[in-house]
Amino acid sequence: MACPHASGVAALLKGAHPDWSPAAIRSAMMTTASPLDNTFNLIRDNGDNYQPATPLAMGAGQVNPNKALDPAWEQILTITRSSSYNCSALPSDLNYPSFIAQFSNTTLTVHEFRRTVTNVGDGASTYRAKLTLPNGFSISVTPDTLVFREKYEKLSFVLSVMDSPPREGTVSYGSLVWVDDEGEHTVRSPIVIL
Repeated sequence: MACPHASGVAALLKGAHPDWSPAAIRSAMMTTASPLDNTFNLIRDNGDNYQPATPLAMGAGQVNPNKALDPAWEQILTITRSSSYNCSALPSDLNYPSFIAQFSNTTLTVHEFRRTVTNVGDGASTYRAKLTLPNGFSISVTPDTLVFREKYEKLSFVLSVMDSPPREGTVSYGSLVWVDDEGEHTVRSPIVIL
């Protein structure tokens, strides 16, 4: 039942914000989604003996139409597709509201994800990065604070993920959450490391 619900929320957002692109609508839905269910417990994966679900099983989480709908109440950092994308670009170069890094077992590697975000909330706001780190990885965000002075202002950041080999086929999960200074508004992006 996820598809009809997500489609309905997307239609609701497009009706309320006809100027939003499909990428902005998807970003609003993903970055305001929660990893918690309606009882405020972690979403469980019934295909994995009801263990806590991973981003590979639940995506960004449970969509919250109210948070995604009204940027005056929830300031959304809209992450849109990079205009420089072409068929030879790496998928990690897409300006997408999630991160997937794949590492080999033989070399020390750093993956960098460059993202540009747009403040669609009214007025000035400051967001600070909070990372949930997967085991065995070093992750950093530069800058770790985004200060928006006005609506529709665009700012950029880089998420760097470093692995130290060897690893044996493990998949790790984390998240990057931007929290405003009042602690009322959050923008969450899942991190998957293969």
